[in-house]
Amino acid sequence: MTQEVLTKKKDKKVVEDEQRTDEQLRFFLHVQPPAGVDADFHVLEIAYRNMKPDEFGRFVGFFREAGRNLQAQDPVGDTIADVLRRHRHGAEYLAVL
Repeated sequence: MTQEVLTKKKDKKVVEDEQRTDEQLRFFLHVQPPAGVDADFHVLEIAYRNMKPDEFGRFVGFFREAGRNLQAQDPVGDTIADVLRRHRHGAEYLAVL
């Protein structure tokens, strides 16, 4: 069930506990990277930054099904696992890799 919460601005609402559909998660597979960034790394990073841990877990399944590379690196040589290890809330995301 979706629960709406009013923010300080009366015209803005925050929707909590809403889950993305599989189609919405698969959309992230088609995000294009900026020049010089590996497409697989970029997709994983964008997904991580925009999804809750359970959504990210579902997304990783679609990512794997598509034959994408979980070991893809950013321009400095870090994988998404390296990035997640440095983030305060990264452990939940790292667990699904």
